[in-house]
Amino acid sequence: MKVIFNGELLDQHQTVCDDKGWLPGTGIFETIKTVDSKPWAFSRHMRRAINTASSVGAKIPDESSLRSGVELLIKEQRHDPGLLRLSFASNGDWLAVHLAYSELVAPAKIMTYPHVVSTDGSQVKRFSYDHRISIVDFAKSNGFDEAIVLNPDNKVSEAGVSNLLIKIGDSWWTPPLSDGALPGVVRALVIENFDVGVRSIDASEIKDIKSAFLIGSLRLAQPVESIDARGLVQSLDFKREIEAMALRTSVG
Repeated sequence: MKVIFNGELLDQHQTVCDDKGWLPGTGIFETIKTVDSKPWAFSRHMRRAINTASSVGAKIPDESSLRSGVELLIKEQRHDPGLLRLSFASNGDWLAVHLAYSELVAPAKIMTYPHVVSTDGSQVKRFSYDHRISIVDFAKSNGFDEAIVLNPDNKVSEAGVSNLLIKIGDSWWTPPLSDGALPGVVRALVIENFDVGVRSIDASEIKDIKSAFLIGSLRLAQPVESIDARGLVQSLDFKREIEAMALRTSVG
């Protein structure tokens, strides 16, 4: 596997990253979908990385160097669609990997995660990412695909590795950053382009959710089939609208 390590195209085994493209230690990362060899919403992802880099002492190369490295990597390591991950370590190293990505076409079955999750630092997309992957692994071990995460105030924050878009009554909502939601790129685009509100959602309201999506840079808008085995309405027209919006606004 070819990677970009500190601006240089190398074989993965010539670098310090593992065979899944993760750097050791701590830092921040951005996951970006690529379609037709183009990274989606690259500038938005970089703005988020720049805004959070100081929290872990990471340094972000200038955007022209990053774009040149990404262009070279995607040309050398082709996948369509693909998963582009940019990692910026606390020691100054940075890495780009381009991996194959399989579209999620089936609706998700999700559960309510039974353990409270601290929201400290939740607005920074940092590695190591094991604490978030473990939530998804727990859900899968119980027959689900993802899990709703509750913060210490018993408010919905997000899912294990996704933001949430929730319909209660006739309105669509997403939890606020103050309740532990990651400032996701697709989350921001949905708020900007659709009639989606931001408010706290108490755990007691989970039973009132009529329809929902897992949203994120790779899956865009994955419908939720059920929550805790309770079936939900599939809002497929809204899904198509979100996908069309992402195509219209995200390339570049």
